[in-house]
Amino acid sequence: MSHVLPTSPKRIRFTWFAIGTGVLAAVLLAFSMSGTLSGFVASITNSGDTAVTGTLVMQESTTGANAATCTSTDGGSVSTNTATCTSIDQFGGAAMVPGDTVTTAMTIKNTGSAAARTFTLTPGSCGQLANGSVNGTANDLCSQMTVVVKNTTANTTVFSGTLAALGTTTTPFSLPAVPGGSSTAFSFAVSLPSTLGNSYQGLQATVPLTWSYAS
Repeated sequence: MSHVLPTSPKRIRFTWFAIGTGVLAAVLLAFSMSGTLSGFVASITNSGDTAVTGTLVMQESTTGANAATCTSTDGGSVSTNTATCTSIDQFGGAAMVPGDTVTTAMTIKNTGSAAARTFTLTPGSCGQLANGSVNGTANDLCSQMTVVVKNTTANTTVFSGTLAALGTTTTPFSLPAVPGGSSTAFSFAVSLPSTLGNSYQGLQATVPLTWSYAS
């Protein structure tokens, strides 16, 4: 006579727990040993994401016998980017006699990579000084000498009048924008009236001019 012992509820619960734990372990082992269960994957890494700043550098130059070049970095570095140029005389610097006109060609170039969205010319006051050891007694040379400033690239006249009037201009002259690497050519025609007499000998008139770029 055989005897079958009844299975206790605790034993049944343990058996199912053991079976479930074994199945879960087998699934995890399959994932760890093979990637086939994850399906297709694709990815892109952008390793060249770089933001850069441009440069805005001004170069002024003239040609001819008194050829010279100045840049805005001559004052120290691009961090300053402001320089005073004494080697370029836009009025020619020639010894004039009544009736003479001296024309000087010059170029302003944006040698940087950023566009100059704003380009201006700002004159300073006209000043009269003695030139040499023999000097006349006239004191109004700034009001007698005239200048015509032309943007020869755009074929436009920027200013026409006396040096005194140029020096009292209160608003900077607005000029066309300049892309990076582009130039703007100008001419300065300075005239001494033919009616002036000996009292105007040995004098000079000076008007400082400031060219400015802004991006």
